[in-house]
Amino acid sequence: MTARVLVVDDINANLRLLEAKLNAEYYEVATAPSGGEALALASSWSPDVILLDVMMPGMDGYEVCRRLKANPATAHIPVVMITALVDPAERVRGLEAGADDFLSKPVDDATLFARLRALLRMKQVLDAWRLRTETARGLGFAEPQGPNESIAGARALILTEDRNEGEALLRVLTADGLDVLVTSDPADGMARLHEGTFDLAILSLSLGGEAEALRLASRLRAQASTRDLPVVLLADPSQKQAVLRGFDLGANDNVLRPVDANELRARARNQIRRRRYQERLRSDLDRSLEMAVTDSLTGLRNRRYVERHLEGLLRSGGAGVLLMDVDRFKRVNDGYGHAAGDTVLQEVARRLAAQLRAVDVVARWGGEEFLVVLASPPEEDSALVGERLRAAIAQTPMDAGGISLPITISVGVAITGPGATPDALIAAADAALYRAKENGRNRVETALPQDWAAAAT
Repeated sequence: MTARVLVVDDINANLRLLEAKLNAEYYEVATAPSGGEALALASSWSPDVILLDVMMPGMDGYEVCRRLKANPATAHIPVVMITALVDPAERVRGLEAGADDFLSKPVDDATLFARLRALLRMKQVLDAWRLRTETARGLGFAEPQGPNESIAGARALILTEDRNEGEALLRVLTADGLDVLVTSDPADGMARLHEGTFDLAILSLSLGGEAEALRLASRLRAQASTRDLPVVLLADPSQKQAVLRGFDLGANDNVLRPVDANELRARARNQIRRRRYQERLRSDLDRSLEMAVTDSLTGLRNRRYVERHLEGLLRSGGAGVLLMDVDRFKRVNDGYGHAAGDTVLQEVARRLAAQLRAVDVVARWGGEEFLVVLASPPEEDSALVGERLRAAIAQTPMDAGGISLPITISVGVAITGPGATPDALIAAADAALYRAKENGRNRVETALPQDWAAAAT
């Protein structure tokens, strides 16, 4: 897995050593001898991971990390702090500054590359969501919500063979407002996690033996409901190789026994916040896509969506089209104002949607025109649908800002089989609509052979 790695250290020998190790594994490497240069390179070069020394003169690694995470352009880049300090409080300090992990000097190669692979997988997923969301945002959709720093209310499941240990970890995590469930039954734990309601899983590598615990971690990544669930491995210091194997299988983080309460809380916070960030990106994208195919005034599907939908129906089967126009709509706008006109269009949309099945699609075609697409309907049924829609609009006047307005629609119906073009189908419906207008409005007309002939030319 190739990627860009920025190495930050004020000691040149350390820079050269890490650079050589990374180059040997085909990573693209840049180096920075100070915090200021690291910040500049992070912004201009966009690395995939930053390996950051803690002890540097001037601006230390903690401050560099805080500044990276405070800058929206670099906040998403994983940071691994490298330190000779062994005090757990220093690890907690780094994690609270936003670091994703710590490596101790001298750096163990197997641990370094296992952590890089795990962080790069995570970043690739987040980058894909960020890119899609930013593309949609560039088109004018979905303003992002501000990040929520609180993790209160998040749900965590602890799966450990030691019930006493589980209860101790529960007390640690509930101090941050987490809703925590502890179980020692792998089948029960997996069943609960597959419900998809948890934000974090903590999995003991001693549960049923290392092989069984790793099998559980792999299953979590294989299932759609838990594929993006953060998994933290709980391990003994002697289980280093199992931890590294766990990272390759998709685990996100680990904590070693005896568990430091503050370190566990910091790691849990980081994993839950990252999960929520990914969920927010996905939500922004879903909202953007919904906006891209929705008419902003009526809430119906827009022309772009219904054209694609109709194309799909005609590739696989027949389709019916009902093209509708609000009669004498210009009089509403001219006589009562555009606000009243908008209210009328919204009420027309509501009444049309209420009369249709879930499988039917109704869209605003443009201005005061609406289009309904039906899948493979008989011609007589389509005419009956058109009549039902016409009656739903005409039977009750519409309230437009305290003004009662009688509104009617004219409807043109056209039905065709597979292989027809959407343009021909809509043109035939449009010809029928024109005839409904000519014949007095507030009526339904079905496309005649001459309408199809005209549509084909």
